[in-house]
Parts: sequence; C-alpha cells; structure tokens
Amino acid sequence: MIAAPGSEADTRAQDEPHTIGRWLTDRAAHAPDRVAIDDRGVTIGYGRLAARARQLSARLRTAGYGPGARIATISGNSIDHVVAFFACALAGVAFVPLSWRLTPGEIADLLRRSDPALVLVDDEYDALAAAALRAEAGDAGPIRAVRQLGTTGAEISVPPFARASAAGDAPVRDDDPLLVIFTSGSEAAPKGVVLTHANCFWNNLALSGALPVREDDVVLAMLPQHHVAAWNVQPLLAWWVGATVVLERSFQPRRVLQLIRERGVTCMMGVPTQYRMLADDDSFRAADLHSVRLALVGGATMPPDLHEEWATHGVALTQGYGLTEAAPNVLHLPADEVAARPGAVGRPYPHVDVRITDPRSGLELAGIATGELQVRGPSVFAGYLGDATATARALADGWLRTGDLVHRDADGVYAVVDRLKDIYISGGENVAPAEVERVLARHPLVGEVAVVGAPDRVWGERGVAFVVPRPGATLSEDELLTHARRHLAAFKVPVHAVLVAELPRSGIDKIARARLRERAARLMEEETHDPA
Repeated sequence: MIAAPGSEADTRAQDEPHTIGRWLTDRAAHAPDRVAIDDRGVTIGYGRLAARARQLSARLRTAGYGPGARIATISGNSIDHVVAFFACALAGVAFVPLSWRLTPGEIADLLRRSDPALVLVDDEYDALAAAALRAEAGDAGPIRAVRQLGTTGAEISVPPFARASAAGDAPVRDDDPLLVIFTSGSEAAPKGVVLTHANCFWNNLALSGALPVREDDVVLAMLPQHHVAAWNVQPLLAWWVGATVVLERSFQPRRVLQLIRERGVTCMMGVPTQYRMLADDDSFRAADLHSVRLALVGGATMPPDLHEEWATHGVALTQGYGLTEAAPNVLHLPADEVAARPGAVGRPYPHVDVRITDPRSGLELAGIATGELQVRGPSVFAGYLGDATATARALADGWLRTGDLVHRDADGVYAVVDRLKDIYISGGENVAPAEVERVLARHPLVGEVAVVGAPDRVWGERGVAFVVPRPGATLSEDELLTHARRHLAAFKVPVHAVLVAELPRSGIDKIARARLRERAARLMEEETHDPA
C-alpha cells in the first residue's frame, strides 16, 4: 500500500533524504508485507525491515553518527547485516564490511586504514573480531567501540560517537560515502574503495537497464557481503523494485541447487568457480533449474565448456565484467551471444563509457584495437580511502584505469586479453602477489620470492610461489606453505611453493613474471593430468 498524502508515513517519507536508504522505506510504504529477505528460512517483510533500519538509524543519529563517520562490520550474510547497511544509508554513515575470510592481523590492518567509529560484529565471528581488535590495539588496550549486530545488540544500544560533531545533524547527500569496500590492487596493501550513494544509484540504474530484476523475482545472493557485487549486482536492485532476496551464508553447492528448486530462484550471480562447483556436484544433472531466468557470471571470464554445461541443463549464463572501483558493473554479454563469442565479456552497460588506450602513450585507440580498458561515468568511485596518491594514479582526466588489457572487435565487443597488473583472481577473490611475497619473504630462510597466478579448472587461478632459499639454508615446500597459512587468508595461500636456485630476470633486472607464469601453468597442467 502507498502512504496516504498527509499521513504520518507520508510525512516521514518526505523528511527522509532521497538517497539509497529511501529505496527500502519507499518500498516498505508500497508493499510492507512482501518478503524482502529469506535468511536460511527466516523471512522478513519490507515493512519490518524498514522499521528496524529506521530505528537503528535514529539511534545512530542520536549518538552523534552521521555523514563523515564510518562503521565497520565483521559479519556473514544475514538480515541483521542488511538492517545495519540500510541504517547506515539512512543516517549517512559509510558502511565498511570487512572480510571474515581474513586473519586477525589482516583485519587489524584494515581497521587501522578505515578507522571506524564503531565495529558491529556477528556473533559467529566474535572470536575473530576480538583477536583482530587485540592485534590492532596491542598493549594500548581497546581503542574501538564494539557492538553485536541485531535486535539484542546495536539495535538496542549504540555507544556515543567519540568524535561526534555537527555531522550528526547534517543531511545525507548523494555524494556522501555509502560503501567502503577493500580490494587488492597491484600493490601489496588492500585499498578502501569509496562508493557514494550516487555511485550505487547509477550502477543499479545501469543494471536495471540491461539485466532488469522484477518485483516478482527471487534473487539468490551467494556472494559474501564484504564484496561489492553482494550489494550492487542484483540484491540492492531487488530491494529497490520489491523482489525477494534469498541470503546464503556459505557456499555449499548441493544446498544452493536445493534452494534454487525450493525457493523458485529466478536470478542469481556468482563467479566462475561457483558455477563450476555447482556443475561438478553429483546432484547437478538431476537438479531442477527451470525457474532460473537470469544467471550472471562475474569476477572472471567463464570458460566455454562451463557455459556449454549449464546451457545443456537449460540455463544460459550471462557474462559480466566489472571492478570494485566502477561499483562494479562495466560490461556485459547477453546469454544468447556467449556461445558465439567465447572469451568475450561484452559491451558497456547504459550510463557507462569505456575506451581503449595505448598502455605506453596513453593515447586513445579507435576501431578494432588492443590496449588498456578505461572507464568513465557516474558509477566510478569517489577515490581510495585516505590515499590521494593511489586515487590520482587510478584516475586520468576522469577516466578510471582498469589495468586490464582488452581487445575490441569490429562489433564493439570487448574481451579481456590479460591483466596489466600482476593480480590474479582465485575463486572470485583478487590476490595481490606482492602481498603474498611480502609474507613469504618474512620467513628467515627465504632469500627471494615471486608469486604468479596459474590457471586452475575450479578456482580460475591459483597462486604458485617460486622461492630462492638463503645460501646454505634447508627449506621445504610444506614449511613455506605452513608459514603462509599462519599469516594469510586461505584463498591467498599458494597452492605450490617451488624451490629454485634463482628467479628469471629481464634485461633491466626485473623478475620475468611471464616466464614464471608459463612454468606455473605447466606445473598445474601436469598435476591435472597426473593419474596419481
């Protein structure tokens, strides 16, 4: 139902800023009883979801939080987490979801970088959060306010904002930060990508123009909510139009296939690794997938055989391309074109401009061309949090440098050729070799190390480390990988650590990574074909 003119609900709606928080409250006024979220069988309607978000937003405002403040979370996908997101959106607070896949030390580093005024924690990750906060504080003791997510935590009591100012009374604006998502670039340290309300609005408007979600859709959200795609590729659009979002907390192929059948899932998005694992599951052939009308693939280019396998089962996968700094949607290839254009990632979304430039001269290339892909438009990020230098490197006259080498054909369709940056993507997660190298180099018996990505049938790519031991040292692969596991998230740990006498180098004494990639690819291929 729509709020009657002059009613309390109508007055409240008029008083709220027209930013992302309004998507929920407007939908709640229109269809309060419609199911907004199905969280492991627990459902919540738009009216109740909006009421909880409004209540938490009011508590935040009363406690002094507003535009300029940041709140970090350590949480799995849940109703409580979505409530916190929309509460922050309504209050003008930047929402900083941190990855529960990281080690306490890695999370501590992100806390230092983001400097949140409050940390909200899912009770499943209490121990991880406590260890991270101890690692950050050291001997200084607690330095961050912490609350549990949900109706028994922050939704009852919010600690005062220690740095409260007039910001707590400031209105929310389109250019206020909404999301801060940490992503690995070509450097070792992850960078916080700042996305504003306007960035997210235009991103979802573009998505709705190309791959629309309807009110009667059921959207399966199986990416963790520390990823930008877990918000900006279907879920936020679903809540804008009034669809139902089925939240999955962990990725279990058999359960996902069961959910598609039981919930009548119509839309979903995942990375190639997830679609591969679903197709490899014993229950895939008998799975009922007839309800799925839109299955989007992102994070990496899907192999042709993966598309064929799903198409044979009645689901045509749509290829997408994006990056966190673009909020993330940039290119897409409709499902009916994927088979005819293997390796292609498509054409630009509406409201997104792209161009190809020569990586050396920076000059724009016309027509059929191969060069660096650059992106421009209202969805391109506001900058890296607290890093003006990195922001200036990423943006050139309003164009975002993706670091990806792409080819554009005569029809204006783009295909990713390679990455100019050294990062590789494992299971949809960006991994910066420099970060892994830094950890391995801390081992006392390591002299030099280089890490590259190698093709992997399931994960897309896996890291392979090439290590030169210190003179006279006795070192084993198991010892190196054990060391890596102590300091890195599991998806960053190399699958192999190859001991070598020296690293190959180019004429200017740079490590010849291309040669290492070739060797790593051969190693992975031999392992795949090894009958043992």
